[in-house]
Amino acid sequence: MSDYYEILGVDKNATKEEIKSAFRQKARQLHPDVNKAPDAEEKFKELGKAYETLIDDNKRATYDRYGEDGLQNAGFDTSGPFASGFGDLNDIFESFFGGAFGFGGRATNPNSPQNGADLRLNLEIEFEEAIFGVKKEVKISHLETCDECGGTGSAKGSKPENCKTCGGTGHIQQVMKTPLGNFSQITTCPNCHGTGKINSNPCKKCHGDGRLETERTLHINIPAGVDNGSRIGLANEGNCGKNGGRTGDLIVVLYVKEHKEFKRDGVDIYSTVDISFPQAVLGDTIEVNTLDGKKELVIPAGIEQDKVLQMKGAGVPYLGNTGKRGNHNFIVKIRTPQNITPEEKQLYKKLYEINCNKKPSSKFIDKMKNVLHN
Repeated sequence: MSDYYEILGVDKNATKEEIKSAFRQKARQLHPDVNKAPDAEEKFKELGKAYETLIDDNKRATYDRYGEDGLQNAGFDTSGPFASGFGDLNDIFESFFGGAFGFGGRATNPNSPQNGADLRLNLEIEFEEAIFGVKKEVKISHLETCDECGGTGSAKGSKPENCKTCGGTGHIQQVMKTPLGNFSQITTCPNCHGTGKINSNPCKKCHGDGRLETERTLHINIPAGVDNGSRIGLANEGNCGKNGGRTGDLIVVLYVKEHKEFKRDGVDIYSTVDISFPQAVLGDTIEVNTLDGKKELVIPAGIEQDKVLQMKGAGVPYLGNTGKRGNHNFIVKIRTPQNITPEEKQLYKKLYEINCNKKPSSKFIDKMKNVLHN
C-alpha cells in the first residue's frame, strides 16, 4: 500500500505549505509532458492522490488513523484528481493553487475546462444510526449539463462566435503613456467578460449558461462508527464543470442527535446505573440497557458511589474496522431511600448499633440519606 507522505517526500508532521511546496516540485518532475519514463503517468496520478488527501484536514486525519482503506470505508473518493487524465502543467497549478505560475509565459485560455464547485449537505442522523451505520435517501439540487444545448449555451444549430473586440483571447492590451514611458496592461475584455466568445443566440432552456439546476435523489451509505461532524465525500455529485471541466463533489457533514440515556466519548459509551444501598453492600446482578439491548451487569459487593463498571466490547465500532468496538462504562449511583417503612427504619437502626456500638440519634436516618445522596 502506498505511503502518501513518502510519495510527496514530506514528514508526517509537515505543514500545508510544506505539502504544497513538495507537490509543486514533484509535479514539475513527474508530469508526463516533461518526464518520458514509462511509469511517469502512474507516479503523477499517485502524486495527485497523495496531495489531495494530505491537504484536506478530514481526509488526512482519516488516512493517518486508518490508511487508504479507511478513506474508502469513510466514503471518501480515493481515485485522485487525475483519474480521468490531466492537462497542461499550467492549468493544473492554476486549478490547485488559484494563480498562474508562468511556465512559458502563456496566458490562461478563457475557454479551458473549468471545474464545477463542490457542494455541502448537512445531514442529521440518530444516535444509533451513527453507531451502527445506515443508508439514507436525500434530495439535492445541483447544476447539470443542459440537455437541450449539450453544455454549449447556444441554441440548436448555432454556436458562439469569437469576440471581435479581443479576437477570442478574452483579454485586451491597453497602453498607457506616462512621463516614464509607455506601459502596457492586460485586462479582461469588457465585451465578452473574459470568455473570448459572444453567444448571439443563447439556449432558451439554460439562458446561455450551459447548465441547469436539477433535483436529484441520492442514497448515502453511512458507515458504522461515524461521529458528530464526520464528513462523507460523494464524487461527481456537486455542480458540473464548464467546457469539459471536472464535476465537483458533494460533501455530506453529519450531525448526530443526542441520546436520552447514553453519552459518547470517541468509541466509548457512558451511562449511569442506579442501585439501592443493600445492593451496594451485598452486591447483585442487574439488567442494564446497552447499544445491543438489555444485558446483565454484575455489581460487586461493597461498591462505592461513582465507581465505574466496564463492559468491554459493548461500545462504538471503530470506523473502518467494525469487528473492533470500544467499551460501555457504567457509572454507579447509590440510590438513597426517600420513604422507608417502620420495619426498614428499625433495620437501619439495628445496623447502626452493630457498626457503631451505640444507639443512633433521632437524626441518624436523615444524615445517612444526605451522605448517600451526595
